[in-house]
Amino acid sequence: MPFQHLAAELRVYSGADSLASLARELQRVKCCRAVIVSGKSVARSEGMQLLREALGSAWAGAFDGVRSHSPLPAIEEAARALANTDADAVIAVGGGSAAVTARAAAILLAERQPARALCTRRLADGTFESPRLPAIKLPQFGVLTTPSTAFVKAGSAVLDPDNGERVALFDPKTRARALFLHPAFLSSAPSELVKSAGLNTLSTAVEALESPRCDPISEALLRHALRLTADNLGRPSTDDPVAREQLATAALLCGRGTEQAGGGLASVLAHAIGHRTHVANGLVNAIVLPHTIRFNAPATAGAASRITESLLHGSASGSMQASPAFVAQCIESLFARLGLPRRLRDIGVEQDELTPIAHAAMADWFIGRGPRRVQSHAELLTLLEGAW
Repeated sequence: MPFQHLAAELRVYSGADSLASLARELQRVKCCRAVIVSGKSVARSEGMQLLREALGSAWAGAFDGVRSHSPLPAIEEAARALANTDADAVIAVGGGSAAVTARAAAILLAERQPARALCTRRLADGTFESPRLPAIKLPQFGVLTTPSTAFVKAGSAVLDPDNGERVALFDPKTRARALFLHPAFLSSAPSELVKSAGLNTLSTAVEALESPRCDPISEALLRHALRLTADNLGRPSTDDPVAREQLATAALLCGRGTEQAGGGLASVLAHAIGHRTHVANGLVNAIVLPHTIRFNAPATAGAASRITESLLHGSASGSMQASPAFVAQCIESLFARLGLPRRLRDIGVEQDELTPIAHAAMADWFIGRGPRRVQSHAELLTLLEGAW
């Protein structure tokens, strides 16, 4: 099978001694003034002192204004903080919002233009174009507290609170130079937040495995990510550091695996719904994923076996019927064991919101990346009504 798999450098340090490598990684790119970007709760965590000690004289300041969904005003504030501290490196500490905020702030700082002038845009023929952003960006580093796929990405989707739209900034120069999985940070996040991020990993891995762009190397990354997530999703308590480390590793594998395959319909709907309900994307994904699997079924029969085998490894999965319907059933069974809400109405979505959600999803740049083409918002409305 002919394919191309192009992968960027990835340097990951895991374990209780992992932060000892941070100073060396900064020196490797000739940086000596690192600014930490995090939310307020992470900034007050016990692990932050370990990070400052690891940085030593390279600590140049901190920005603790990261907010959920990475709203544009917080990005602009972070960019000003980087400028005021004369930073030459950025360390995102937290989950996906911290990673996105750090990357997007570095872009605004370097390009000196508003986000709308730098973002991916839809062309007249319906395709999307990301402008080249030539300015040199501050090197990025990451310390994870939740199992977020965002830390290995080059794109940064930020929220414009004025109209509820996502603004996508893409620059390969903002990829993290090194990532750190340290138990003090991985144990600091609330269990529900870790579970939600793990649900996002699971949904993203399933959708990428459904994609016709999933090549053999991506498949290997995604299948192991799915295995690790399914095995550990029910036990991310603060006294189970191994489960949290496994979920974080799965998120990094999934993030790399989706570089080729991209996102899918569940992610699109989660973005449109999450903005309205302020519910974490992972939980919304868990509700809509079985419905999007059934929607995609005419185009994904060939992917069903690899998803099923990854979810049910160690059992008699090979003797079971491998079909999209069976995949959806397996996922619904897993989510039922986790005690998750199963309907959109259970998370506060009103029925009269389904139509604007469908229209918003049709404007999302990921809408055309699924295995089955969405013809109209009416198709999405039918799917949403089934999930409601």
